[in-house]
Order: sequence, then C-alpha cells, then structure tokens
Amino acid sequence: MTERLLHVVDLGVLPYGDALALQRDAARARLAGTLSHDVLLLVEHPPVITLGRSTKAGHLLATSNQLSARGVELYEVERGGDITFHGPGQLVGYPIVDLTRHTQDLHWYLRQLEDVMMRALAACGIDAARNPGKTGVWVRDRKIASIGVHARQWVTWHGFALNVTTDLSYFDLMVPCGIQDVVMTSVERELLDAATGPCLAASPSLFDDVRSRTVTSFAALFNLTPRPSDAAALRASVPVA
Repeated sequence: MTERLLHVVDLGVLPYGDALALQRDAARARLAGTLSHDVLLLVEHPPVITLGRSTKAGHLLATSNQLSARGVELYEVERGGDITFHGPGQLVGYPIVDLTRHTQDLHWYLRQLEDVMMRALAACGIDAARNPGKTGVWVRDRKIASIGVHARQWVTWHGFALNVTTDLSYFDLMVPCGIQDVVMTSVERELLDAATGPCLAASPSLFDDVRSRTVTSFAALFNLTPRPSDAAALRASVPVA
C-alpha cells in the first residue's frame, strides 16, 4: 500500500500576502495533480485582520488610521467565516488537502479541524470543546481557536488559527468571528490560570510544543504520515500563477 504523506512546511514568520499566494499556488497544483500529496503550511503572521465571505458591516471596529497606528494590515479573502485576526504568537495552519482522498464533506472537514486542535490542546492539559452552532474551539465560554476554509473541487486552502501566546488586545479592533461579546483566550492564558499541565506557560518552547502536538494530531486524524519539508521545496513543485 502506498504511504499517505503529509508534507509539513514551517514557514516561520511570513507576511499574510506571501502565505496567501503560496497556498493558492499549492492548491492549484493539487487540483492539477502536479502536487501529489497533502500539505500543511504552518506560519505566524505579522498583525493582520482578514475579512471572510460572511463578514458583516460594522464588525471591523477600527478605522484605517487606528489599524495603521498598530501596524495591522487588512485583507478581504475568499475563505468562509467572518472577521478575524492573525498575529505573532498565533499558530496558523493552512492545510492543502484533497478531500477526495478523505471524505467529500466540508462539514466533516470542519469538525476534523476542530478535533485536531482539541486533541492538541488536551495534550497540553487544556480541556477544549466545541460550542454548538459556532465553528471553532472553545475553553468553556472563551474562544481559543478559529476556523475559516475555502475549497474548490474538494481541494482546501485557508484553515485554522490557534492562539498560543497571542496579544489578545488586537481582537478589540473587531467583533471576532462576528460573535458579539465573545471572550478570546490563548494557550498561555489558560495555562497560567490553571498553573499546571504538560505544557508550561512560561516556557520559551510553548509555541514549539503546541505546533508539534498540532502536527501529530493532524496527521493522526487524517490518517497521514507527516514528513517535514520546506518552503523552497514546495515553491519548486508548484506553478506560479
């Protein structure tokens, strides 16, 4: 039986526009069949707010001057969902996955992404769960991770954002995910509140710990074998639009 591989590409810190172009190129290659395996792009972004297809007027609370003052970029993109923030200390994952090799059901895929993060958080000692009717991952009444995806012919891009050591004050610039009065949280905050767990909030390796556990969880839930790769190898294998 042919091994089902997941190429894991750690992009480090990368501007949102560059990562968006790369995932679109990778998705086109997956659709064309020139990219023969699923890919998980992992990245941290400089501060950026993205507007999904469901963003409602009034959910961005900041003016352009206020965004500029905080160094926040703004993008309108094709993913589902409402408004959200990406920034330092947040683990962002962009799976380029061909669902014809898994399950051709976007609701199943969203629940899988929730399970990926719930399992990774459990491994860190955080009891996370779903909030019925609201896509994402929660710790009781606090939201710790957001999901917004896009798919064409069952190939996915965009993905998930898990707050690890994120400066949560950036979420004050918006109505996060379009949910009024939502309280955002992070792995660091939850561990500090609990003062226990296999992942230590004060550890400089916290982000690396969460990233590693997320990769392990993703590979297990999608029945894939993870293989580390790099951005140069991925760019060499995909056509540029």
